[in-house]
Amino acid sequence: MDIKIRADKFNFFYNETMALKNISMNIFKNTVVGIIGPSGCGKSTFLRSINRMNDVIFGARHEGDILIDGENIYDKDIDVVGIRRRIGMVFQKSNPFPKSIFDNVAYGLKINGIKDRSYIAQKVEKSLQDAALWNEVKDRLSKSAFDLSGGQQQRLCIARALAVEPEVLLMDEPASALDPTATLKIEELIHELKSKYSIIIVTHNMQQAARISDYTAFFMMGELLEYDITSKVFTKPSKKITEDYITGRFG
Repeated sequence: MDIKIRADKFNFFYNETMALKNISMNIFKNTVVGIIGPSGCGKSTFLRSINRMNDVIFGARHEGDILIDGENIYDKDIDVVGIRRRIGMVFQKSNPFPKSIFDNVAYGLKINGIKDRSYIAQKVEKSLQDAALWNEVKDRLSKSAFDLSGGQQQRLCIARALAVEPEVLLMDEPASALDPTATLKIEELIHELKSKYSIIIVTHNMQQAARISDYTAFFMMGELLEYDITSKVFTKPSKKITEDYITGRFG
């Protein structure tokens, strides 16, 4: 399998606090990687390191490398904006802009300088279709994004991320604030999207990780303790502490 992302002895610090310790892992193309672990174990920090969102935090620094298609994203000559264009991000809380449904999805295209209205319209429709939202909103694209339900808003944010044609999708607990029906739609969507994207999802929900992930990474106190095929992690983990966490003995 082709490696899409490789972390190599990656450490991350907030001032003197070490948040990630010696993370090394390969993430393959067109797979879903679930990252599990207790609160404060470094899951979101690692996710945000992959598109350099941590750069804006005062006192943040790193050691080691993260490579995408063999290119070190922390190289001093790298175009950070270009990296973020290649890596879409969906957050825990849906964050639509105070704009219409159409303009939310078109936003990334417009700020990247695209002015062709018919092209933008095509991309908006395609992105909403890919996010399994088109049929629900096609007759009200000019309405405010805030008129949508929570689950629809989250799928709108996914459509917005897809519109600029990323290669990787990062998802930080994308369904944690949603009801079971909306959660199921997001999970079905993730399953469909992996044919086009490499997806990394942070989740606190063990059942969700087992359902949607091809590979599962277990983080604990900033360290990657276990990383393997999901079925193995959940049925025959190599470490007792992984089993204890998955079975709910702590966390």
